[in-house]
Amino acid sequence: MRRRAPAAASPRLRRLAQRGARQPEVQEERCDLCGTEIPEEHRHLLDLESRQLLCACQPCSLLFDRAAAGGGHFRLIPDRRLEIVDFELADADWDELSIPVEMAFFFHSSGSERVQAFYPSPLGATESALDLEAWERIEDTNPVLTQMEPDTEALLVNRARGARRYWLVPIDECYGLVGLIRTRWKGLSGGKEVWTEIDRFFDELDRRSRPVTREGTRKQAIAAAAAPAAQRRVDG
Repeated sequence: MRRRAPAAASPRLRRLAQRGARQPEVQEERCDLCGTEIPEEHRHLLDLESRQLLCACQPCSLLFDRAAAGGGHFRLIPDRRLEIVDFELADADWDELSIPVEMAFFFHSSGSERVQAFYPSPLGATESALDLEAWERIEDTNPVLTQMEPDTEALLVNRARGARRYWLVPIDECYGLVGLIRTRWKGLSGGKEVWTEIDRFFDELDRRSRPVTREGTRKQAIAAAAAPAAQRRVDG
């Protein structure tokens, strides 16, 4: 069973998708809480009921930078980005998850009290029914996944075109990828432009990420990340 996600509104997806694009549209952004003009780089809040993203200025984001803030309705999205350099996921385990495409993101939903899986598509973020037993085995093999903040952080997987890359990211990064694909996909294969922008998206994510191991440690990860990129991924 697959269904569209009640995720970020289309205008917000478009703005997230424009980050890092060659010729982004210049749009003034304002804090959704106080109306103050904000820079392109800013924090987001997640409405846990509607799963809408809200832009937040620095003073407003500080108000929600506590577990009890927001009355359980809004949650500040973290800003850490971790590349899991030795993530273990065999092709057979991936197939068991029944994700119909080679990119997806997974997060713990406090509302449904389970892990949910979504994949980006030309129609937006689409939910895929997740085999929870298969997920639990992956989580046992990669303990860093237990460190994900519920609702606001996700495991982002890119296995497209032979890649095998895995990150723990803020959920708005995932919606940015969704918006990019939704607004630029053409035809059956997407077209050259969208794949160029997808590569740019992951290059920027690499730039902003720090390496960790599947155990959640950094010492070995730093050594692994220092190896040539060709040794850490297979380019399509």
